[in-house]
Amino acid sequence: MTFLDQPGQIINWFVCLLCTPRVLRLWSCRRLRTRRNLLLGIACVIYLGFLVSQVGHILPQHRAGRQKVKSRSLQDAGQTPFLGIPLDGTLSPPDFQGLQVGGSGTAVPPNVVYITLRSKRSKPTNIRGSVKPKLRKKHAVPLPYGQRFPVGVTGQEETLAQQHGSSSHSVKIRGPAVAPEPPKHQLEKQWDGEREVLGRGHLRNVGVSGGVNVQPKAPESNIRIYSERSPSWLSKDDILSMRLLADTQIDSIQEAPSQQGVLLVFERSPSGMGAACSQGYCGLMKRSLDMSEVFAFHLDRILGLNKTLPSVSRKSEFIQAGLPCPVVLWDSSLALTNNRTHSSVKLNWGAYQQLLKQKCWQNGKVPKAELGCTEIHHHEWSKMALFDFLLQVYNRLDKNCCGFKPRKEDSCVQKGLKLKCEDQDSIDLMHIIQRRHDPRHLVFIDNKGFFDRSEDNLNFKILQGIKEFPETAISVLKSQRLREKLLQSLFLDRVYWESQGGRRGIEKLIDVIERRAKILLTYINAHGAKVLPMNE
Repeated sequence: MTFLDQPGQIINWFVCLLCTPRVLRLWSCRRLRTRRNLLLGIACVIYLGFLVSQVGHILPQHRAGRQKVKSRSLQDAGQTPFLGIPLDGTLSPPDFQGLQVGGSGTAVPPNVVYITLRSKRSKPTNIRGSVKPKLRKKHAVPLPYGQRFPVGVTGQEETLAQQHGSSSHSVKIRGPAVAPEPPKHQLEKQWDGEREVLGRGHLRNVGVSGGVNVQPKAPESNIRIYSERSPSWLSKDDILSMRLLADTQIDSIQEAPSQQGVLLVFERSPSGMGAACSQGYCGLMKRSLDMSEVFAFHLDRILGLNKTLPSVSRKSEFIQAGLPCPVVLWDSSLALTNNRTHSSVKLNWGAYQQLLKQKCWQNGKVPKAELGCTEIHHHEWSKMALFDFLLQVYNRLDKNCCGFKPRKEDSCVQKGLKLKCEDQDSIDLMHIIQRRHDPRHLVFIDNKGFFDRSEDNLNFKILQGIKEFPETAISVLKSQRLREKLLQSLFLDRVYWESQGGRRGIEKLIDVIERRAKILLTYINAHGAKVLPMNE
């Protein structure tokens, strides 16, 4: 920029010129005042004309030059690719060492417009359990600290979880109760209201009238249902049976006939063990090592088989040192079993394979007497094989562990049954149970599964002779929703959920079942097995 391009410097030069000694002498001479004023006015007019002409010539050039530079830089910036500029103001200039003009080696930075925007500070997410809420002056029961719901478990509001309080289970072993019990009329009212609540399809909420009056809290249930309806695969009778097994106080403990475990007789039952169990107020508590019975019950309902008895997990101070154990509903309608095979129908492996070939009672056809068919429908064997393969239950169809490599802890190794696998026809089937009023269908009992068996050691002998599989169960395995449904279903059982390590432990069990489901689907496709509707 030249000297004349700066208007401020021109003004300063003119002022200094007026202040020179010669000008001062001219001002102070004895001339007429009118002549002096005339000279001063002529000088000011000449200066103003010169100043206006210079400023009018300089300013348009500066404005045009600035607009030209801006338009050129923006045009070049629009042609250059987007450099991924962050929005937090932490951008560092790129390296221009590799950019040269005409191969001369002179680095010339491109015309890039760097944009830095100040990002807004986002508020932290309010995660339930990490931020302590403000206390409200209402008589409401808050959700327990750290309570979490799994992906896929439906729920409404936290107030739905306020329906239950804490309770303790008391047990009477042929005598008075050890712990104090609530009045009996309260228990009667509670259990009479369960059927009414489930019939309405929603839960009871804590009611407030007048702003202060609050209804008394009901005992906390180990069966958690925070939504309006229970899962669709569980019937109302299933929910009632689960609450009975998990929450009802124990009246007495008896020895279970012909099965491992003890028989629990629950309170609010008629006098006498026989009458109580015949009306469904008894449960068989097994060892803590048999916790897979609970998982088997939920898997059976989700697959639509409906062959197992309701089972929950429960703790008792008098059994297994307070460890959680499975409690299975005692069903008095089951047919009498053989003491050696624990089955209502005696079959060995050879006779079982012949039954699969005859397809007894399929399509409503009455089998001929010479075929040797039993009263069990042909489709029941397919359901049993699918269920036992997913859980790797071997004590029904392969009690001698002939189809896999057992461990030293397995009963077949301890009893020496593994050595008798040469004569397959002499091996008896175990736990083939029917109901007296329904001999066409099977009931799956003693469903002890094994989740620690690797994929290269699965027992495919269970699937031998099976040519058809149930369509409902296969559709669930293909739907990619088995994990979601198992999480929703197993979450209902509070004791079982916590005993398996919460969701992390449950997810590991589901991983095993999903891998076996993929292997089963591959087996079906490879062997050309049929998938049929089995709703008899």
